[in-house]
Amino acid sequence: MQIRMVASAVACALVLATSSTVMAQGAQPGRAGMARNDGAAALKQDMRKLWTDHVVWTRDYIVAAVADQPGAQASATRLLKNQEDIGNAVAKFYGDAAGKQLTTLLKEHITIAVDVVKAAKAGDKAALQQADGRWQKNGEQIADFLSKANPHWPRATLAGMMKMHLSTTTNEVVARLNKDWEGDVRAYDAVYDHILQMADALADGIVKQFPEKFRAASSRD
Repeated sequence: MQIRMVASAVACALVLATSSTVMAQGAQPGRAGMARNDGAAALKQDMRKLWTDHVVWTRDYIVAAVADQPGAQASATRLLKNQEDIGNAVAKFYGDAAGKQLTTLLKEHITIAVDVVKAAKAGDKAALQQADGRWQKNGEQIADFLSKANPHWPRATLAGMMKMHLSTTTNEVVARLNKDWEGDVRAYDAVYDHILQMADALADGIVKQFPEKFRAASSRD
């Protein structure tokens, strides 16, 4: 909420080949390039799955919490598990300590989001303002952490993405509280479209920072 990889194009020049040896040598880079593309694409899909889970379970929680449904706690628990999944994915590239730190920040993101929903539902403006302030600060902390880990993730860009994520999620909560069902659908479309952009940006940054990992993956294919 929270309440809550880079396909490279390879251009091949057509040349006159006078021997089968030259042709064979020319084919090798193409196969390696294709394998790298596959590895980058797989990372992108993995990131999209993780962050899609993030907004899907966030929405499930919002719907249940606003309607006082008993499934709200189960949705929140599943949402917290998603933060561990994201942290574990990052740990593959940045180490266990970094993965755990990100998981901690993301879990704070979720627990604060729960407070945002509760305050909004209760109409408690003071509590809502206080929770939103903590939410915004947590978003900045996540942007700081990620930007320090990868030079291809500019801090300003990440901060903007986190702010947009919080904004679109807030719109989702407000629309549902107001029983604005068409607005609720539009809000979730915006949440989903934005999280895919964010997932792709994170995947692209990893591929740019660790190209050797994707070359290594190609040699195993």
